[in-house]
Amino acid sequence: MAEIKFYSEKTRKFYRLVKTETWPYLEISGIRMHRADTLDPKTDAISKIMSLGKIYGIVLDCCTGLGYTAILAARNKSVKKVITIEKDENVILIARQNPYSRELFENEKIELIIGDAFLETQKFKDGYFNFIIHDPPRISIAPELYSLEFYRQLFRILKRNGKILH
Repeated sequence: MAEIKFYSEKTRKFYRLVKTETWPYLEISGIRMHRADTLDPKTDAISKIMSLGKIYGIVLDCCTGLGYTAILAARNKSVKKVITIEKDENVILIARQNPYSRELFENEKIELIIGDAFLETQKFKDGYFNFIIHDPPRISIAPELYSLEFYRQLFRILKRNGKILH
């Protein structure tokens, strides 16, 4: 895997895909978008999916990143569909070049929405999702994804007895 790094004039951010012993992590302007200190990104993504228990139905992944949690959720036979939302087109550009993100674009059960999760979640009908994975960047980067208004939106679109991972 070739090293991927670039600066975007549009966002005024520096993007870098950083190799690990398993799956690489994304860094944006020096801020890691994945856990990579005590856990590697692969183990972290697996643990997030496992913490939900037996997953099924329709799953929302609020912040796609490199797509690891969306990919692992979609691999589950009981999951019909995974909808994943990513705001930053540069992140998707990197994911397209990351061999570990390939399934994000090839798995027919995954629907990728390029947009703001805060706005996109407002478009779903009540009780649409069985599970929601909400793994946003730092609060200083996206404070709206930590707001009471956003959590109310997530609970609105979550099915009765559904689960949210945050």
